[in-house]
Amino acid sequence: MTTTDQTTRFPDDFVWGAATAAYQIEGAAHEDGRGESIWDRFSHTPGKTLNGDTGDVACDHYHRWRDDIALMQALGLRAYRFSIAWPRIMPNGRGALNPAGLDFYDRLVDGLLAAGITPWATLYHWDLPQALEDAGGWPNRATAEAFAAYVDAVTRRLGDRVRYWITLNEPWCSAFLGYHIGHHAPGRTSFRDALAAAHTLLLAHGLAVPIIRANSRGARVGITLNPAQVYAVSPEAEDQAAAWRYDGYFNRWFLDPLYGRGYPEDMLALYGADAPAASPAELATIAAPTDFLGVNYYAPSFIRHDPGSAFFAIGHQRRDDLDYTAMDWAVYPQGLTDLLQRLQRDYPVGELYVTENGAAYDDAPPRDGVVADPERTRYYRLHLNACRQAIAAGVPLKGYFAWSLMDNFEWAFGYTKRFGIVYVDYTTQQRMIKASGHWYRQTIAANALPEQS
Repeated sequence: MTTTDQTTRFPDDFVWGAATAAYQIEGAAHEDGRGESIWDRFSHTPGKTLNGDTGDVACDHYHRWRDDIALMQALGLRAYRFSIAWPRIMPNGRGALNPAGLDFYDRLVDGLLAAGITPWATLYHWDLPQALEDAGGWPNRATAEAFAAYVDAVTRRLGDRVRYWITLNEPWCSAFLGYHIGHHAPGRTSFRDALAAAHTLLLAHGLAVPIIRANSRGARVGITLNPAQVYAVSPEAEDQAAAWRYDGYFNRWFLDPLYGRGYPEDMLALYGADAPAASPAELATIAAPTDFLGVNYYAPSFIRHDPGSAFFAIGHQRRDDLDYTAMDWAVYPQGLTDLLQRLQRDYPVGELYVTENGAAYDDAPPRDGVVADPERTRYYRLHLNACRQAIAAGVPLKGYFAWSLMDNFEWAFGYTKRFGIVYVDYTTQQRMIKASGHWYRQTIAANALPEQS
């Protein structure tokens, strides 16, 4: 038996959705004129992904999109956040368009609208055309101009039907995982290149915003970041200072320029000659006004001073009192409430949307037609309650997108981590809604957290 009351309800216009990314689900990597992306090259490089997994087939969404829209309907989704593959639109990153690529997204958008599902398009979710990487990649500022031309082509084609646009997904990951830490494509390991890449990504965002507005009448435009709620592990001055440095590296380096403050002075001093030179005109471009900020939240960061760390004496601490997911990420929903409140307090963000939130667990295969994943259901319940608490505190949180619609290619982890509310058998491509998906459907239908009694 379940009941709901006003304390568990969400606003009547709250957006309920799920999210995916092109390279993680589409497959068809060598079909219909699609060009090579940095993730094609990276995943085919021995040792870069677990088990040598690639996105060549993934969930075969390119061919099964109609069935996947039917799944979205079965889940009761009101919105679907997907990404558009740049190499499908411009195989060489710039220049000639690929009509088949545009046609695919044309059909997808029309199918979503016919099903009563609002399309939310992300223009860049990490799949840079390899030709642009060969020309210098994101550290090369010309890549921002190429992105602007790609955005123009996409929004001219889809802007009459897609109203919600996200320029970039998690530029921190693109810059630092891709160009400094090297765990993501293209796998480079230069801190200076990562800082240059971050600057070009922000420029690309700023160039894209007015183009989207020109081509998509009434568009709502934003960017999605993955800000961490940072906690010092103690009140000691050294731990507090380390947490502030980490906040500068992970959060303020992106948030400050996006909202017109330029790069934070303390981080410029820390980075010294590695920091990119940014002209006033570039900073003005980056600070193009947006309508919303997308927030991808999975876990907070517990930071301590670590003089043994080569990275600015920043250390991470695991908490024995918390549960952890299969990604070894702490389950701490209070971090989401605190983060949303911090963003509203410190920046003129406009509306906020949780554009990704979810958890990987070691799901057992279906048994008697059921995929039992109680840990994931609990994770969603806790974090949606954290969202509700933020709304009650006055945060302008307008929607929530579960990550992910379906199990998929989890980047360097290949197919070993399952985030979906839909189970995917990668051999047969059979889909099955998990117990967490059924719970999410019930939540959407009630526009409230089901109260157990």
